[in-house]
Amino acid sequence: MITLKQALKLNKDELNKFKEELKAKIEDRPELNAYIDVNSTGDGVPIAIKDNIQVKDWAVTSGSNILQGYIAPYNATVIEKMTNAGLSPFGRTNMDEFAMGSTTESSFYGKTQNPHNSEYVPGGSSGGSAAAVGAGLAIAALGSDTGGSIRQPASFCGIVGMKPTYGRVSRYGLGAYASSLDQIGPMTQNIEDAAILYDIISGHDEKDSTSTDNNDKVSDKLNATRKLKVAVLSKHILDASDDVKKAYKEAIEALEIQGHGIIEKELMDAKFDISAYYITATAEATTNLARYDGIRYGNRVTGTNLQDTYIKTRSEGFGDEVKRRILLGNFVLSSGYYEAYYVKAQKTRHIIKDQYNAIFKDVDLILSPIAPGIAPKFGEFKNPMDMYLSDLYSISVNLAGLPALCLPINKSKNGMPIGLQLIAKAYDEQTLFDGALSLEKQINYQK
Repeated sequence: MITLKQALKLNKDELNKFKEELKAKIEDRPELNAYIDVNSTGDGVPIAIKDNIQVKDWAVTSGSNILQGYIAPYNATVIEKMTNAGLSPFGRTNMDEFAMGSTTESSFYGKTQNPHNSEYVPGGSSGGSAAAVGAGLAIAALGSDTGGSIRQPASFCGIVGMKPTYGRVSRYGLGAYASSLDQIGPMTQNIEDAAILYDIISGHDEKDSTSTDNNDKVSDKLNATRKLKVAVLSKHILDASDDVKKAYKEAIEALEIQGHGIIEKELMDAKFDISAYYITATAEATTNLARYDGIRYGNRVTGTNLQDTYIKTRSEGFGDEVKRRILLGNFVLSSGYYEAYYVKAQKTRHIIKDQYNAIFKDVDLILSPIAPGIAPKFGEFKNPMDMYLSDLYSISVNLAGLPALCLPINKSKNGMPIGLQLIAKAYDEQTLFDGALSLEKQINYQK
């Protein structure tokens, strides 16, 4: 598969021919289920789009039954920025319903397979985008990251996935899961492509009240020779698998060879991250999904009265995982438990952000796992709590609003990719990409 950098140099005829070939390749692998459908808008370089990002005149459903039949009336800001830069939306990728999941099994359209082994999950919620890039069925893709939903599937599928600082990329036109955590980001074949796509979609947007005024670009200033201070978390990874620990050790050695300074640091117990994240995310999800009632938004299942219509619409429209998180969100926001749960979660979130700020006084980057192990097999998570606990390394980044980037390091004994993430302080994407490029060059990961 050609890179994004190479594709941007193709002329219109070459791009049209490439799109035809790409569509044929996608049709030859229906079992992967990375794409929901393959639409094409514009003449630019084809980029796969997660099914919760608005593309005008496309069906956009967030992987849910309740949005079947909805046609987007406008473009998300990231789509406008893409088309203005010579890119074009090409294909709608599968995802966990309303981005709630870590395996892409909760999608209305069925599960997506991992391109390296069909018995394993591709990760989630951006599993379709990761699988498409990992299988060579997309030059690059857009995903969204609420608690690791770009980085975790990128790790499981052996690609690069980047979550920007909160506010760097407009959320206008993104189907919200948790509004204070969500960020759109690039999923690509290499670090340089990720930097190019990040530059294209980032920047201030007056349509998004959480958008920052920072518009600085990084791809034209990439510098893999910068010597940085990198924090490693030896105690934090004690619960990780042997495969992840081996990859972590290899990454540290590679950073040292490149001349970066390694400094030991520690984060507090990840159980606090998980508690704060799932209380915050489900509370916001409950609020965001309240509009889908069959009256204002979404498909309607008509009942005997208004209340019955609400109940039937939401019961048939939402899947089990979405219902579970709505119930949890309503519980933590209820009058008897708001102070006990939600308010405490926000205080914990502040502590998490403060501990990162303290670490970044001494270092430029933090090296961390993304998941405790390799991609699990389908059905390996016996209950929802197993899936929630698998997010322990990724969610604190979203709670703190920091930028982070996953890149592949090596493979497990059974050939499954293992990625690690670098984390930078807020708005320091340049350092994040520079450090990641240095590590990528030294690791020289082979697909």
